Amino acid sequence: MKKYIDTCMICLVFIMGAAAPSFAAAIAKYAGEFMSTGVGARALGMGGAYVAGGGDVTYGYWNPAGLSPLNYPEVAAMHSERFAGVVNYDYLAFAMPFRQKETLGFSVIRLGIDDIPISAIPRSDLQADEQFTDAEGHLRVNRPYIDRYVSDAEYAFYVSYAKRHNRTFAYGANAKVVRKGVGDNSAWGIGFDLGMAWNPWRRLIVGANFQDVTTTLLAWDTGRKELISPTFKAGLSYPFLLPFLKSRLLLASDVDVRFEGRQGAAQAYLGAVSFDFRLGGEISFYDIIALRLGRDDLGNFTAGAGIILSRLNIDYAFMQHTDLENTHRISLRIRLEEKRFGRK
Repeated sequence: MKKYIDTCMICLVFIMGAAAPSFAAAIAKYAGEFMSTGVGARALGMGGAYVAGGGDVTYGYWNPAGLSPLNYPEVAAMHSERFAGVVNYDYLAFAMPFRQKETLGFSVIRLGIDDIPISAIPRSDLQADEQFTDAEGHLRVNRPYIDRYVSDAEYAFYVSYAKRHNRTFAYGANAKVVRKGVGDNSAWGIGFDLGMAWNPWRRLIVGANFQDVTTTLLAWDTGRKELISPTFKAGLSYPFLLPFLKSRLLLASDVDVRFEGRQGAAQAYLGAVSFDFRLGGEISFYDIIALRLGRDDLGNFTAGAGIILSRLNIDYAFMQHTDLENTHRISLRIRLEEKRFGRK
């Protein structure tokens, strides 16, 4: 018992130590929003209701505990151009079984807006469109012009670990490095996620992922410090087997709990705590074709489809947006199903 208490105290000290720098900075609302967009067209076609379950490489993002069922290495990739091509979103991941009950994973996310024009004006001391004589004696009009182009790029690098504790329970964690760059300025940060997956009854899966559990400190080269506040994601999933149709129906629901005072921007809130709900469903026929529907955390409709081959999954997702243009996403997932790569 003493050994157990000592271990818990060490973990507590580590978590508090990781969080200590956060007291010198303030919570920056939406600072980590680019990491909440979601990855994998299968999950996005189901509205992002993907915390509960597991068994594919994208769980390095959704819930690291969900990597534990992998028996072979997997690679996934996704590219998306959102809002008429203004925003580029890229995702690449790899996961592999390790020992008898463990799995390791690596993921990277990039969200970028490239070629942002930065304007300047010849004479800041004059009004726009006012005439003036330059140093060479030429008459000019004081009009803004494009001086240069910059990019806004945000990156997240994940290292994931998962372990199956027993037949019904698995846990996992992410260590992630965040980099944000806007023009000539940049920021770095490091954060941690903790996840679990539990099978309490039949095929019911309960999942949870505590993202940025210690808060994630972003330190800008300007001296400014921002905090990405924790997000608690919890969900349920249950697959129904339909033998007469040779198909399977998967139903899932999630809730995202945030602590940064989103209030009216969320589906529901209580003080500084906000709640956003996701719903999703998938029906697969003969383990070859899958059709999906969902409702995301913004309340928008989602849909998707997938083709399941022996070692390759091709997935498509449609995401509706009431104010901006709809988004289409395609992702690939490759399984290296060879005995030499399999779990020992």
